[in-house]
Amino acid sequence: MEQSKISTLNLIIKGDVSGSVEALEDALMQLDVGAEVDLRVIHRGVGAITKSDITLASASTAVVIGFNVKPEIATAQYADQEGVEVRFYSVIYKAIEEIELSLKGMLKPEYEEVVLGNAEVREIFKSSKAGLIAGSLVQDGIIRRNAKARVLRGGTVVAEDLTVDSLKRFKEDATEVREGFECGIGVGFKELTTGDIIQVFEMQEKKRA
Repeated sequence: MEQSKISTLNLIIKGDVSGSVEALEDALMQLDVGAEVDLRVIHRGVGAITKSDITLASASTAVVIGFNVKPEIATAQYADQEGVEVRFYSVIYKAIEEIELSLKGMLKPEYEEVVLGNAEVREIFKSSKAGLIAGSLVQDGIIRRNAKARVLRGGTVVAEDLTVDSLKRFKEDATEVREGFECGIGVGFKELTTGDIIQVFEMQEKKRA
């Protein structure tokens, strides 16, 4: 199984007192945003944000966190030139909240399968344009054109990775056909037979907590 690629958010933390820097680093290290994202504090220190902090951030694509400290004007301009992001905070929980959101933004979306509907094949027609067309009755949900599909026979998947290439209702093209209605479905599967179930589904992005 291929290991999912880990995204890393590098941070440089500068604060007015060492207690603030340590408290912020400890709190950030306890953030739990899954195994796909790695949070690393590559440098921490007390005092103003310096040019060397910006140089390090630029070299390691890090975000600089200033807690009750800011850079000199020349350093701020240098950060702009180098494209380094510098964030300022005076309240620890605000820093934690924003960094957690940044980490969640780095997470790749997860998808889950949602079944849209099932149709039972009642008759098979041959079309010169679309190949086999399954005259079907929609048993539940909806059948949607261009959706993903599979074919089930006796509860077993006999064809996967299909697409509803054509969908007709009374010889007219349809976008979707609902439960209880008959329709003609083309999925590009040459071994369709009566009694097969065409299951239509889509992949939807899962909402993260």
